[in-house]
Amino acid sequence: MSKDTNYKVLLVNGSPHVKGCVARAFDELEKTLNDCGVTTERINVGNKDIRGCIACNYCRSHGRCVFNDAVNETAPKLAEADGLIVGTPVYYAGSNGQLHAFMDRLFYSTSGTINLNQKVGATVVSSRRAGSTSAFDDLNHYFTISSMPIVSSTYWNEVHGFSAEDVEGDLEGLQTMRNLGRNAAFLIKAIRAQRVKEGLPEQEHTVFTNFHSEIRQ
Repeated sequence: MSKDTNYKVLLVNGSPHVKGCVARAFDELEKTLNDCGVTTERINVGNKDIRGCIACNYCRSHGRCVFNDAVNETAPKLAEADGLIVGTPVYYAGSNGQLHAFMDRLFYSTSGTINLNQKVGATVVSSRRAGSTSAFDDLNHYFTISSMPIVSSTYWNEVHGFSAEDVEGDLEGLQTMRNLGRNAAFLIKAIRAQRVKEGLPEQEHTVFTNFHSEIRQ
């Protein structure tokens, strides 16, 4: 891992197999990011006991989730990172349940404490055959609601295979990971340069359409 810059990306693996298909895709992506001067930290959540949000709003008064697990451990790292890339296996054309619960709680519990504006986001999916694009689309919604630019590649960010060894044969998928890494590094550096030059774009939060008269300030 390169340590000569202060650019950083979090890689969150939602697979219960920490050395499975998603991990192999992340290996390719991580090496490319490091070669481009971006440090990385990998967080595995697919093999952890992560429950869903219970809408208790504890986070609104305490600045952290009521469940003290990987969500609260990751929050300060996200605050310092330039980007977040999440990877998931595909189950019934959707993402891993632990990862989905993790993302729900991470984004909701930090919405008042972490500014995600212009942190880059990307999703990586792994499937044996199909269902990947719906899982890909689902996870990208977290980024598009948070003013996070989504990083693209030369194909949808996916690899195919039933095992990490299978992914070795998906040459286009691995190529897609390398291009994703280059694009992410470029975008992170461009955003950092523009932020230093002119600051972040203004974000309005005065209108909250929920069909009653209360206005969120």
